[in-house]
Amino acid sequence: MALRIALASDHAGFEQKQQLSHWLSEQGYEVDDFGPHSEERVDYPDYAALVARGLAAGKADFGVLVCGTGIGMAIAANKVPGIRAANITTPEFAAIAREHNDANVIALSGRFVDLPTNKLIIKAFLETSFGGGRHADRVAKITASESKSAFFADRK
Repeated sequence: MALRIALASDHAGFEQKQQLSHWLSEQGYEVDDFGPHSEERVDYPDYAALVARGLAAGKADFGVLVCGTGIGMAIAANKVPGIRAANITTPEFAAIAREHNDANVIALSGRFVDLPTNKLIIKAFLETSFGGGRHADRVAKITASESKSAFFADRK
């Protein structure tokens, strides 16, 4: 069964999103494009939330977001419990985000990172598994902080 990828952008990432959607489909992934469906100006938090909520609800295996820098999309997606979004600019960081942090969403820059590099980033992200081991305890602490607002307050 093919991995399901939830994909979205804002207006700044629209062109790359369109090309990445086609490329991901060619690679054998099932792509669910959450929009937008034109280059008209939109607010990135709306689209990051659509992907993050879809992923958290089990409608996809991973999320890919594209905006001008990827920064705002990552911040917005991380507000949804269960989401570990990382703003990624290199294939090496993509692999580490998966292996060490069990990231399930990547946020890419459509303005500062070219399409071939973003393809390499996605490839590294999707082909790297979570390493578990010592990293599992750290990811568990991140997950626990979603349900216990005082989680970090008691740490000095």
